[in-house]
Amino acid sequence: MVSGEEKYYKRRLNTSYLTSVISITLVLFTLGFLGLILINASSLSKYIKENIGFEVIMKQDAREADIIYLQKMLDAQTYVKSTEYITKEEAIRRLSDALGEDFAGFMGDDENPLLPSIDVRFNADWANNDSLSMIQEYVMGHDGVKEVYYQKSLVHLINRNLRRISIILLAISVLLLIITVALINNTIRLSVYSKRFTIRSMQLVGATRGFIRKPFLYKSVFQGLLSALLALVILTGIITALWNNLPELQAITSPEMLLILYVFVVLLGLLVSGVSTYTVVNKYLRLKPDKLYG
Repeated sequence: MVSGEEKYYKRRLNTSYLTSVISITLVLFTLGFLGLILINASSLSKYIKENIGFEVIMKQDAREADIIYLQKMLDAQTYVKSTEYITKEEAIRRLSDALGEDFAGFMGDDENPLLPSIDVRFNADWANNDSLSMIQEYVMGHDGVKEVYYQKSLVHLINRNLRRISIILLAISVLLLIITVALINNTIRLSVYSKRFTIRSMQLVGATRGFIRKPFLYKSVFQGLLSALLALVILTGIITALWNNLPELQAITSPEMLLILYVFVVLLGLLVSGVSTYTVVNKYLRLKPDKLYG
Protein backbone atom coordinates (compact mmCIF):
# COMPACT_ATOMS: atom_id res chain seq x y z
CA MET A 1 0.00 0.00 0.00
CA VAL A 2 1.32 3.41 -1.00
CA SER A 3 1.77 5.77 1.92
CA GLY A 4 0.55 9.34 1.94
CA GLU A 5 4.11 10.65 1.94
CA GLU A 6 4.99 8.60 -1.15
CA LYS A 7 1.90 9.91 -2.92
CA TYR A 8 2.93 13.45 -2.01
CA TYR A 9 6.44 13.10 -3.41
CA LYS A 10 5.15 11.34 -6.53
CA ARG A 11 2.68 14.17 -7.11
CA ARG A 12 5.47 16.76 -6.65
CA LEU A 13 7.67 14.85 -9.10
CA ASN A 14 4.92 14.77 -11.74
CA THR A 15 4.19 18.45 -11.20
CA SER A 16 7.89 19.31 -11.53
CA TYR A 17 8.13 17.28 -14.75
CA LEU A 18 5.02 18.91 -16.22
CA THR A 19 6.29 22.37 -15.28
CA SER A 20 9.61 21.66 -17.01
CA VAL A 21 7.88 20.47 -20.17
CA ILE A 22 5.61 23.51 -20.29
CA SER A 23 8.51 25.92 -19.67
CA ILE A 24 10.71 24.38 -22.36
CA THR A 25 7.76 24.22 -24.78
CA LEU A 26 7.05 27.93 -24.35
CA VAL A 27 10.63 29.05 -24.92
CA LEU A 28 11.03 26.74 -27.96
CA PHE A 29 7.75 28.00 -29.39
CA THR A 30 8.84 31.62 -28.91
CA LEU A 31 12.11 30.94 -30.68
CA GLY A 32 10.32 29.02 -33.44
CA PHE A 33 7.86 31.85 -33.97
CA LEU A 34 10.67 34.35 -34.31
CA GLY A 35 12.33 31.97 -36.76
CA LEU A 36 9.08 31.97 -38.74
CA ILE A 37 9.16 35.77 -38.82
CA LEU A 38 12.77 35.67 -40.03
CA ILE A 39 11.92 33.19 -42.79
CA ASN A 40 9.01 35.27 -44.00
CA ALA A 41 11.06 38.48 -43.69
CA SER A 42 13.74 36.95 -45.90
CA SER A 43 11.17 35.71 -48.41
CA LEU A 44 9.34 39.04 -48.32
CA SER A 45 12.63 40.89 -48.87
CA LYS A 46 13.34 38.70 -51.90
CA TYR A 47 9.78 39.17 -53.18
CA ILE A 48 10.04 42.97 -52.87
CA LYS A 49 13.45 43.09 -54.56
CA GLU A 50 12.27 40.87 -57.42
CA ASN A 51 9.48 43.35 -58.07
CA ILE A 52 12.01 46.16 -58.45
CA GLY A 53 12.78 46.79 -62.08
CA PHE A 54 12.71 49.35 -64.79
CA GLU A 55 10.82 50.24 -67.90
CA VAL A 56 12.65 50.22 -71.22
CA ILE A 57 10.82 52.82 -73.32
CA MET A 58 11.29 52.34 -77.06
CA LYS A 59 11.39 54.99 -79.77
CA GLN A 60 8.29 55.82 -81.81
CA ASP A 61 9.72 54.28 -84.98
CA ALA A 62 11.13 51.14 -83.34
CA ARG A 63 10.18 47.98 -85.20
CA GLU A 64 8.30 45.27 -83.34
CA ALA A 65 10.85 42.67 -84.47
CA ASP A 66 13.67 44.70 -82.89
CA ILE A 67 11.71 45.10 -79.66
CA ILE A 68 11.06 41.35 -79.42
CA TYR A 69 14.73 40.67 -80.19
CA LEU A 70 15.80 42.98 -77.33
CA GLN A 71 13.30 41.31 -75.02
CA LYS A 72 14.76 37.87 -75.80
CA MET A 73 18.27 39.20 -75.19
CA LEU A 74 17.20 40.48 -71.78
CA ASP A 75 15.48 37.19 -70.93
CA ALA A 76 18.77 35.40 -71.60
CA GLN A 77 20.63 37.48 -68.98
CA THR A 78 21.24 35.85 -65.58
CA TYR A 79 20.17 38.97 -63.69
CA VAL A 80 16.74 39.20 -65.34
CA LYS A 81 13.84 37.40 -63.66
CA SER A 82 11.14 38.28 -66.17
CA THR A 83 10.22 40.68 -68.96
CA GLU A 84 6.97 41.83 -70.49
CA TYR A 85 6.51 43.52 -73.86
CA ILE A 86 3.89 46.25 -73.62
CA THR A 87 2.59 47.42 -76.98
CA LYS A 88 1.20 50.88 -77.63
CA GLU A 89 -2.31 49.43 -77.60
CA GLU A 90 -1.71 47.61 -74.30
CA ALA A 91 -0.22 50.79 -72.80
CA ILE A 92 -3.29 52.88 -73.61
CA ARG A 93 -5.59 50.14 -72.35
CA ARG A 94 -3.77 50.10 -69.01
CA LEU A 95 -3.91 53.89 -68.83
CA SER A 96 -7.65 53.76 -69.46
CA ASP A 97 -8.11 51.19 -66.69
CA ALA A 98 -6.04 53.24 -64.27
CA LEU A 99 -7.78 56.56 -64.97
CA GLY A 100 -11.24 55.19 -65.65
CA GLU A 101 -11.47 56.88 -69.05
CA ASP A 102 -11.75 55.24 -72.47
CA PHE A 103 -8.95 56.98 -74.36
CA ALA A 104 -8.87 54.32 -77.07
CA GLY A 105 -12.40 55.21 -78.09
CA PHE A 106 -11.55 58.70 -79.39
CA MET A 107 -7.91 58.16 -80.42
CA GLY A 108 -6.85 56.13 -83.44
CA ASP A 109 -3.64 54.10 -83.65
CA ASP A 110 -1.83 56.93 -85.41
CA GLU A 111 -2.83 59.37 -82.67
CA ASN A 112 -1.72 57.17 -79.76
CA PRO A 113 0.95 59.25 -77.93
CA LEU A 114 2.16 56.34 -75.82
CA LEU A 115 5.29 54.42 -76.74
CA PRO A 116 5.92 50.66 -76.68
CA SER A 117 8.04 49.44 -73.79
CA ILE A 118 9.55 46.41 -72.09
CA ASP A 119 8.88 45.96 -68.39
CA VAL A 120 11.92 44.28 -66.79
CA ARG A 121 12.10 42.62 -63.36
CA PHE A 122 15.41 41.49 -61.81
CA ASN A 123 16.61 38.74 -59.52
CA ALA A 124 16.92 39.87 -55.89
CA ASP A 125 20.74 40.04 -55.84
CA TRP A 126 20.76 42.58 -58.68
CA ALA A 127 18.04 44.87 -57.32
CA ASN A 128 20.30 47.71 -56.20
CA ASN A 129 21.26 51.05 -57.73
CA ASP A 130 24.84 50.07 -58.63
CA SER A 131 23.75 47.00 -60.59
CA LEU A 132 20.76 48.75 -62.15
CA SER A 133 22.99 51.61 -63.37
CA MET A 134 25.26 49.13 -65.16
CA ILE A 135 22.27 47.34 -66.70
CA GLN A 136 20.75 50.68 -67.70
CA GLU A 137 23.94 51.62 -69.54
CA TYR A 138 23.95 48.26 -71.32
CA VAL A 139 20.31 48.57 -72.43
CA MET A 140 20.73 52.17 -73.59
CA GLY A 141 23.41 50.97 -76.01
CA HIS A 142 20.82 49.19 -78.14
CA ASP A 143 19.18 50.82 -81.15
CA GLY A 144 15.55 51.71 -80.75
CA VAL A 145 15.78 52.42 -76.99
CA LYS A 146 14.69 55.93 -76.11
CA GLU A 147 14.87 55.84 -72.32
CA VAL A 148 15.30 53.52 -69.35
CA TYR A 149 13.21 54.61 -66.39
CA TYR A 150 13.30 53.50 -62.77
CA GLN A 151 13.02 55.29 -59.41
CA LYS A 152 16.55 55.39 -58.00
CA SER A 153 15.49 56.96 -54.70
CA LEU A 154 12.85 54.27 -54.14
CA VAL A 155 15.31 51.45 -54.85
CA HIS A 156 17.80 52.97 -52.37
CA LEU A 157 15.11 53.43 -49.73
CA ILE A 158 13.84 49.85 -50.05
CA ASN A 159 17.32 48.32 -49.80
CA ARG A 160 18.30 50.53 -46.85
CA ASN A 161 15.16 49.69 -44.87
CA LEU A 162 15.44 45.97 -45.64
CA ARG A 163 19.03 45.95 -44.35
CA ARG A 164 18.00 47.72 -41.14
CA ILE A 165 15.12 45.33 -40.52
CA SER A 166 17.38 42.31 -41.16
CA ILE A 167 19.98 43.55 -38.65
CA ILE A 168 17.32 44.22 -35.99
CA LEU A 169 15.70 40.79 -36.46
CA LEU A 170 19.09 39.08 -36.37
CA ALA A 171 20.02 40.85 -33.12
CA ILE A 172 16.69 39.89 -31.54
CA SER A 173 17.15 36.27 -32.70
CA VAL A 174 20.61 35.98 -31.14
CA LEU A 175 19.37 37.53 -27.88
CA LEU A 176 16.36 35.23 -27.76
CA LEU A 177 18.53 32.20 -28.50
CA ILE A 178 20.74 33.06 -25.53
CA ILE A 179 17.68 33.57 -23.31
CA THR A 180 16.20 30.27 -24.55
CA VAL A 181 19.33 28.30 -23.69
CA ALA A 182 19.55 30.00 -20.28
CA LEU A 183 15.89 29.31 -19.44
CA ILE A 184 16.04 25.66 -20.49
CA ASN A 185 19.28 25.19 -18.57
CA ASN A 186 17.79 26.82 -15.47
CA THR A 187 14.64 24.70 -15.69
CA ILE A 188 16.67 21.49 -15.90
CA ARG A 189 19.00 22.68 -13.14
CA LEU A 190 16.03 23.07 -10.78
CA SER A 191 14.67 19.67 -11.80
CA VAL A 192 17.98 17.91 -11.12
CA TYR A 193 18.48 19.90 -7.90
CA SER A 194 15.34 18.33 -6.45
CA LYS A 195 16.91 14.87 -6.97
CA ARG A 196 20.37 15.65 -5.59
CA PHE A 197 19.86 13.37 -2.58
CA THR A 198 18.84 10.52 -4.87
CA ILE A 199 22.11 11.01 -6.77
CA ARG A 200 24.04 10.95 -3.49
CA SER A 201 22.25 7.78 -2.35
CA MET A 202 23.14 6.01 -5.60
CA GLN A 203 26.77 7.02 -5.14
CA LEU A 204 26.78 5.58 -1.61
CA VAL A 205 25.61 2.15 -2.83
CA GLY A 206 28.42 2.06 -5.42
CA ALA A 207 26.66 3.14 -8.65
CA THR A 208 29.00 4.42 -11.34
CA ARG A 209 28.70 7.94 -12.74
CA GLY A 210 27.60 6.62 -16.12
CA PHE A 211 24.88 4.49 -14.50
CA ILE A 212 23.61 7.48 -12.50
CA ARG A 213 23.63 9.83 -15.48
CA LYS A 214 21.86 7.47 -17.85
CA PRO A 215 18.24 7.75 -16.55
CA PHE A 216 18.59 11.53 -16.19
CA LEU A 217 19.82 11.86 -19.78
CA TYR A 218 17.12 9.57 -21.18
CA LYS A 219 14.42 11.48 -19.35
CA SER A 220 15.91 14.83 -20.36
CA VAL A 221 16.16 13.92 -24.05
CA PHE A 222 12.58 12.65 -24.03
CA GLN A 223 11.53 15.84 -22.24
CA GLY A 224 13.29 17.99 -24.85
CA LEU A 225 11.73 16.01 -27.72
CA LEU A 226 8.24 16.19 -26.20
CA SER A 227 8.59 19.94 -25.59
CA ALA A 228 9.84 20.54 -29.14
CA LEU A 229 6.96 18.56 -30.65
CA LEU A 230 4.42 20.45 -28.55
CA ALA A 231 6.01 23.75 -29.59
CA LEU A 232 5.79 22.71 -33.26
CA VAL A 233 2.13 21.71 -32.88
CA ILE A 234 1.33 25.20 -31.54
CA LEU A 235 3.49 26.81 -34.23
CA THR A 236 1.81 24.77 -36.98
CA GLY A 237 -1.61 25.85 -35.71
CA ILE A 238 -0.60 29.51 -35.89
CA ILE A 239 0.92 29.07 -39.36
CA THR A 240 -2.28 27.40 -40.60
CA ALA A 241 -4.41 30.21 -39.18
CA LEU A 242 -2.17 32.85 -40.78
CA TRP A 243 -2.28 31.10 -44.15
CA ASN A 244 -6.07 30.83 -44.00
CA ASN A 245 -6.46 34.52 -43.22
CA LEU A 246 -3.53 35.81 -45.32
CA PRO A 247 -3.07 33.50 -48.35
CA GLU A 248 -0.28 35.79 -49.61
CA LEU A 249 1.95 34.55 -46.76
CA GLN A 250 1.79 31.00 -48.06
CA ALA A 251 3.07 32.16 -51.44
CA ILE A 252 6.23 33.71 -49.95
CA THR A 253 6.93 30.99 -47.35
CA SER A 254 9.53 28.49 -48.53
CA PRO A 255 8.60 24.87 -47.58
CA GLU A 256 12.32 23.99 -47.44
CA MET A 257 13.07 26.82 -44.99
CA LEU A 258 10.03 25.86 -42.91
CA LEU A 259 11.32 22.28 -42.69
CA ILE A 260 14.75 23.55 -41.62
CA LEU A 261 13.06 25.63 -38.90
CA TYR A 262 11.18 22.58 -37.60
CA VAL A 263 14.36 20.48 -37.53
CA PHE A 264 16.22 23.31 -35.77
CA VAL A 265 13.58 23.55 -33.01
CA VAL A 266 13.68 19.77 -32.42
CA LEU A 267 17.49 19.63 -32.39
CA LEU A 268 17.69 22.63 -30.08
CA GLY A 269 15.28 21.01 -27.64
CA LEU A 270 17.25 17.75 -27.66
CA LEU A 271 20.71 19.33 -27.56
CA VAL A 272 20.13 21.94 -24.86
CA SER A 273 18.19 19.51 -22.66
CA GLY A 274 20.82 16.79 -23.02
CA VAL A 275 23.87 19.02 -22.53
CA SER A 276 22.30 20.89 -19.60
CA THR A 277 21.36 17.67 -17.85
CA TYR A 278 24.80 16.15 -18.39
CA THR A 279 26.48 19.26 -16.99
CA VAL A 280 24.20 19.63 -13.96
CA VAL A 281 24.29 15.93 -13.02
CA ASN A 282 28.09 15.97 -13.22
CA LYS A 283 28.10 18.94 -10.90
CA TYR A 284 26.16 17.03 -8.23
CA LEU A 285 28.24 13.90 -8.77
CA ARG A 286 31.34 15.90 -7.81
CA LEU A 287 29.63 17.83 -5.01
CA LYS A 288 30.77 17.23 -1.43
CA PRO A 289 28.10 15.89 0.93
CA ASP A 290 28.09 19.00 3.11
CA LYS A 291 27.26 21.13 0.04
CA LEU A 292 24.05 19.21 -0.72
CA TYR A 293 22.14 21.34 1.77
CA GLY A 294 23.39 24.66 0.30
